[in-house]
Parts: sequence; structure tokens; C-alpha cells
Amino acid sequence: MVCGLVLNFIADPRAALAEMMRVASGGGTVGAYVWDYAGKMELMRVFWDAAIELIPEAASLDEGIRFPLSHPGTLSELFSTAGLGQVATTSIDIPTRFESFEDYWQPFFGGQGPAPAYVLSLDESARERLRGHLLERIPSRRTGRFA
Repeated sequence: MVCGLVLNFIADPRAALAEMMRVASGGGTVGAYVWDYAGKMELMRVFWDAAIELIPEAASLDEGIRFPLSHPGTLSELFSTAGLGQVATTSIDIPTRFESFEDYWQPFFGGQGPAPAYVLSLDESARERLRGHLLERIPSRRTGRFA
């Protein structure tokens, strides 16, 4: 039984885990994976760090703060306190490559999710300040590509 990219969005993850354990009874394996909003999901971490530097109130939308299960220790504790044995956490790192800063920036205008919704809520001036702040933070090579 695997729960993929969902536990952060469930109001009662303990109840969800209990149901997973019930379904997987009889020696089954229970697993879950979540985005690492708090750390190595760098494309979002860089975004929220820049947004919060400019407008501290943006922290209330930051998934790294809002979703404590994004932290490996918290996720591991959830599984351990549920009574599961042999709890282990590991990272799956997948590089995200961008052809240019615009390749990174454009999806923030799609409106889906907290970061795009935040970008669209800003007036043009604030949006440009955030764009400039991000440009300063993102390391790009001479080609403009970055990962």
C-alpha cells in the first residue's frame, strides 16, 4: 500500500495511515512519499525564500512551513508512532532542468498551487520585484540553462 504525494494534503494523516495499515494487514508493506518542500525541492525553496524576503507575510503560504510531513524526521515519526516496524526514510533526487530563467518563471503564471496563486495575486510592480529577486538567486551558466 503506497500513498504518493498525498499525506501533506490530508486533514488527518494519522487516520489515513491507520487505514493504510488496515488494508495492508497480514504482513503487507506501507509506504508513502511526499515532496520535500522544506529542503531539496529547490525550485520551490528558492521561490518561497525570495518571496518571504520581499514580503514576510508570504510565509503563511510556503509549503515547507505549512506541510510538516515534508521533513523526513516528521514523516518517519508519523510511521513509527503508528506502530509500524522497520521504518526507513530515503531521498529520491530528480534534477529539474531549465533552458532559461523564463522556462522556470513561466509556470508560475498557471495559477495551479500556492506559488502560482501567490504570483498571480501580486500587482505588476511586486511581481517584477520578485522576478528580479529570483534572477539574482538562481545560478545560471553562460547559456542561461540551470538545474
